[in-house]
Amino acid sequence: MLGEKIRKLRKERGITQEKLAEHLGVTFQAVSKWESGATMPDVLLIPAIASFFGVSTDELFDYSLYETEKKIEAIVDEYSKCWGKSGTCENPKRCEEILREGLKNYPGNDILLNCLIGTIPIPERAEEVIEIGKQLVQSTWRDEVRIDAYRIMAEAYKSLGDSSMCRECIEKIPEFYFSNLSVKADLLEGEEKYEAAVKEKHISLEHLVDMLYILADHYERQGDKEKAKIQLEIARGVLKAFENDFPTEYTRCAYNPEEIDRISGKIADI
Repeated sequence: MLGEKIRKLRKERGITQEKLAEHLGVTFQAVSKWESGATMPDVLLIPAIASFFGVSTDELFDYSLYETEKKIEAIVDEYSKCWGKSGTCENPKRCEEILREGLKNYPGNDILLNCLIGTIPIPERAEEVIEIGKQLVQSTWRDEVRIDAYRIMAEAYKSLGDSSMCRECIEKIPEFYFSNLSVKADLLEGEEKYEAAVKEKHISLEHLVDMLYILADHYERQGDKEKAKIQLEIARGVLKAFENDFPTEYTRCAYNPEEIDRISGKIADI
């Protein structure tokens, strides 16, 4: 039982209920109720409790690490199928339901929480995203989860007009000149090499087109319409080059005629 585990860890470390409560921002009566089994901690407090005691959330619940990873993987697979391959979540409500249900069984799991903050709409629920993100960056041991949480938090802060906190989150993100996928595609063999290469191709295309949009917007704001058009024409040309592309078991087809039409319309409007 979770309450028994919290009491055991607290006593092993010689920590009072008051000290634990102060750290978590709750009353000592709340801690007492957890330990007696009368109530359960809020799901967003679980990572903070685990971090305070220096254990993983799996250890906090006495889960078998191997079994937990398999079950979390199954939940993420179900969530991914619901998300779809269009690049935009096709059923955000159902995706959130799947993750919330998973978190009932594995409270505070960093993988599920990371998926969750990527599903919650911004700006509509930006403050909720920020709260979950704060818990994640404090508790996760996975660099990729921490970095992604900072990225999503930065987006949420921007949507709230808080440019200072947006910038602070961005500064926590290290600058990489290569990715895990690009190194795998370079150095591994067989299916691992193939999977990494198709995923990296897809991500690189999306990033390139995004940067061309940003540059076009910059030049247009400066009043240089010709340079803005050039950036959009490059983006359109890049997307057209993928006309004969095809979907894989890991990615959707990169060719997007609707996006090409949208770019053409924007060029005509400049």
